[in-house]
Amino acid sequence: MKALLGAAALFAAALLGRPTGVNDAAITAEGWPAHLSDYAFFTDLKARTPAPRLMAYTLETPLFSDYAEKERYVYLPEGSRATYDPDKPLDLPVGAALIKTFGYRTNGVFKPLETRVLLHRASGWTPIPYVWNAEGTDADVKRAGTRIPVTFTDPSGERHSISYAVPNQNQCKDCHGLAGQVVPIGIKARYLNHGGQLEQLLAAGMLDRLPADAPKVARWNDTAAPLDQRARAWLEINCAHCHNPQGAASNSGLFLDLGRADPEQRGLFKRPTAAGRGAGTRDFDIVPGDPDASILLYRMQSTDPGIAMPELGRATVHKEGVALVRDWIESMPKSDSAR
Repeated sequence: MKALLGAAALFAAALLGRPTGVNDAAITAEGWPAHLSDYAFFTDLKARTPAPRLMAYTLETPLFSDYAEKERYVYLPEGSRATYDPDKPLDLPVGAALIKTFGYRTNGVFKPLETRVLLHRASGWTPIPYVWNAEGTDADVKRAGTRIPVTFTDPSGERHSISYAVPNQNQCKDCHGLAGQVVPIGIKARYLNHGGQLEQLLAAGMLDRLPADAPKVARWNDTAAPLDQRARAWLEINCAHCHNPQGAASNSGLFLDLGRADPEQRGLFKRPTAAGRGAGTRDFDIVPGDPDASILLYRMQSTDPGIAMPELGRATVHKEGVALVRDWIESMPKSDSAR
């Protein structure tokens, strides 16, 4: 009933008319708008032309999702600003929204498949998935998720045909959960601090401050950057939203956030808390100097649902990410004995 009342309020707001720009009521009211167009995030939805105070951004090292391309946007309501934090995601006010569109290129043209919105309501952050129609003119709400047959070619030229998974609303919470709350993941200062993005937010009045020493993260495929920094950045963005003391994988004891200093917590000669198929015949999460003996790499290389890590969001192996982590483990000094 609450969802229906919320939806009714959204349509009433639309009928009464609103100023040119984003439909703030669609973000903050209860319920789930039926179409992506209901939010008016874009002045031209098919071309995805941003409305005022909707800013595009990219991550220096992004999450891998079956080689899908992603278009990311952040929206802040008029008169509000994000609060800078050097370590956590930017603190976004109620009424803010994060919009991420996934898709693949066909004959060089980006075709959107799904858009996930993360809405900051008074009750907290609410994730909602939308699936685009064949014409690319709008996307419909799919709270239960769905699967879409997709064929694409990866950067190495290999062709893939997969059943692309659009997550259901609860699966969104699996990755975005922290200490029992839904939170943003990628919109951290260290991931945005390139190409003048933080400066643009500050100049637009959408960020409260920007210290000169704002942190930066290595780009995972920048071979000029140190291998350790690149591999740990890849592991953080792909794994640490679960593998941290307050995440869904907190009981694993494997913590892959960048600030983690303890070698065993980071996986070095760490035995898994629960043995099984996920470990194969291996004893430790990471064996320095021996990637093939490391559970971490074994799970990254698998697409078996009982073995693969991350568990959600991929039906293919990120070959380039695997090569990066393999080189990283191989570069570690070998030890004669495990702790």
